[in-house]
Amino acid sequence: MMVGRKTEQNTLKNCLQSSRAEFLVVYGRRRVGKTFLIKEYFNNSFSFFATGLSNAKTKEQLKVFNGSLLEYGSTEKKVPKDWYEAFMRLKALLQMSDVTRDPVSGKRVVFLDELPWMDTARSDFKSALEFFWNSWGSSQNDLLLIVCGSATSWIIDNLLGNRGGLYNRITRQIHLLPFTLGECKELYELNNIRLTRQQMIESYMIFGGIPYYLNCFDHRLSLAQNVEELLFKQTGQLYYEYDRLLGSLFKHYERHAAIIDAVSHRKGGMTRVELAKIPVVGDGEPLTKALNELEQSGFIRKYKNYAKQKQSFYFQLIDPFMFFCFHFIKNREHESWMSYINSPGYFSWAGNAFELVCLLHVNQIKNALGISGVETVEYAWRSSVSQPGAQIDLLIDRKDGVINICESQYTMAPFVIDADYEKVLRNKLNAFINETSCKKALHLTMIAVNGVAHNDYAGILQNEITGEDLFA
Repeated sequence: MMVGRKTEQNTLKNCLQSSRAEFLVVYGRRRVGKTFLIKEYFNNSFSFFATGLSNAKTKEQLKVFNGSLLEYGSTEKKVPKDWYEAFMRLKALLQMSDVTRDPVSGKRVVFLDELPWMDTARSDFKSALEFFWNSWGSSQNDLLLIVCGSATSWIIDNLLGNRGGLYNRITRQIHLLPFTLGECKELYELNNIRLTRQQMIESYMIFGGIPYYLNCFDHRLSLAQNVEELLFKQTGQLYYEYDRLLGSLFKHYERHAAIIDAVSHRKGGMTRVELAKIPVVGDGEPLTKALNELEQSGFIRKYKNYAKQKQSFYFQLIDPFMFFCFHFIKNREHESWMSYINSPGYFSWAGNAFELVCLLHVNQIKNALGISGVETVEYAWRSSVSQPGAQIDLLIDRKDGVINICESQYTMAPFVIDADYEKVLRNKLNAFINETSCKKALHLTMIAVNGVAHNDYAGILQNEITGEDLFA
């Protein structure tokens, strides 16, 4: 059974119903479920399927590809001498009268998984793929070619942004994103995992909406026990995931790790100028390339802070799992998650992690506010001259003349606004108005997991969003 992915399934359906040859590119963060989506939708029934090998040379890639050709009916046992020969054999295979076809549409469906791994150094893979599609595939109205890969930067640079033989040849694309909280809830129910809404939110704060991680849960254990078993025990399935994650995507990931480390300590993100001052990060083309790769892989986002006069671009961490790893896993400062829960450090991390969950669910927040159809820009702001200083972690700047000043609170009970905190909120509003000369109406919006306790001070709020609203 497939959870969510309605839009993506509709794209696959349209590919099958199309009267032309289709070249579909599927990309997204590692572990997000790209291969599962394609295999599940087509019930593992392909005219041809092959996958690339991690860290293998051209000879090994061709050997594995040839094994797939033999499995699907090719009679030539000798390993192809290069990729041109490999694709010629694939063409011959697809022209066989008994080739497997989609039972409803009659299409020949070819699925090449982990395509970037096939493109080894000094190989002719890209030119052979271009020749295969341009000389034959594009004229086969009953052909659906699906290519997939986790190395998102390779996909974008070599396929979606190709200016050579594959320019404008990609007919459709699917950028597969992590699950939302609502989709995570569906997956938990499917896997018989019993969690409260708050525990589901905390799970998102740790693992994000990555299906692979959530499918590792043992339904007999509590959330805390699962975190302990998966991430803190050396035998855990995700114990080495941090190193594997970056290492599988980037050949030399030291600069990428340093960037993530830096932005993980600055909630609103950092500018390129600020990042370039970090010695291990450096400047120039290597920094540009690393930032693009991290953004394309879904670890950071690039945005403009419209409350700043210069409106510089900021780079902000948006991957909950990486945020968790840089606080708890990278240096292994904490041996046990169970002993860390409910400590002061835990609540400090939880507050920041919940803010990230809110940023990733802006669409759900807008829906709860009744402004889902209003164009918005989201950014953070920090005062530079006001005393006392002020910081706003999420502003939803709306085209209808309103800015929602969002405060998020991760507490175990309804959040209580007292006299002191009301002064803090008023100071934030005043500082923002004074320093930005904002002409829009400011709506103070509280996003609290368990809602807000209604007392005399709660009247300062225009809107209240609960944890339940984030599941919509």
